[in-house]
Amino acid sequence: MRWLNESTHKKSLGTDKIHLKWLHPYLSDKKLIDINRTMIEEIANNKAATGVSDARVNRVLALIRSILNRAVNQWEWLDSAPKIKLRKEGSHRIRWLTRSEAKKLIAELPSHLADMTIFTLATGLRQANVKNLKWEHVDLENKHAWVNADEAKGAKTISVPLNLDALTILKKRLGTHSKYVFTYKGKPVFNVSTKAWTKALGRAGIENFCWHDLRHTWASWHVQNGTTLQELQILGGWSSFVMVLRYAHLSSSHLRVAADRIYVTNSLHDENRYKNGLRDSGVTA
Repeated sequence: MRWLNESTHKKSLGTDKIHLKWLHPYLSDKKLIDINRTMIEEIANNKAATGVSDARVNRVLALIRSILNRAVNQWEWLDSAPKIKLRKEGSHRIRWLTRSEAKKLIAELPSHLADMTIFTLATGLRQANVKNLKWEHVDLENKHAWVNADEAKGAKTISVPLNLDALTILKKRLGTHSKYVFTYKGKPVFNVSTKAWTKALGRAGIENFCWHDLRHTWASWHVQNGTTLQELQILGGWSSFVMVLRYAHLSSSHLRVAADRIYVTNSLHDENRYKNGLRDSGVTA
């Protein structure tokens, strides 16, 4: 409880609450001094047994480690904390849906989650930014929305151009709540990875897919349709170009002009014939 009270500024506070709720059965009756490496490893194994990735297991372990370290260094409740070794994570996967898969999933979702899914696929916004989107940050007339720097992962304001799909969802949601765009039974949506989400994935025949993969899907569709990686970086609000390079393999259109700058020839005659061939195919040498 002290951790939560001191972490109200964290963008990931909602995620911390989800992890702590899951941890409650394992740690609620334990004293801080009784938490050791053996107990933590057992918790990690139980989390892994739920079918989540090593990265998700590490998020839980990192939270435990942060709380215990604060109990030592700031609260002075403990003399020392057990060393917690995070699991080795594999290479970052890119999981995305085809358009037919996306349509199947949307058809199986309850209305509020379907709207949030379509809006995410249309804008690429992260889960927290969709859940917390307020009407005061939406300009329907100019087809524009924005995420303030204090709510953005990269601590920079994100400009969100609204395409037809995004505008359709927003107009549909008008009047449902005075403050928040996306709500359920009159209240802001706290969690999207619910049983309804999981069951919808099952009915749609989609495996190994989480909510954040909707953002991967959005980025993948963009690259496949000719959006440059530089444009994608700005649209997605990534602070590092390295993050965008994950999607480069999905299309080579951004390199096609560069590839056409050279040709294999040993004579002027071959060079002219090569250029004529390019002209015939509609490509400028």
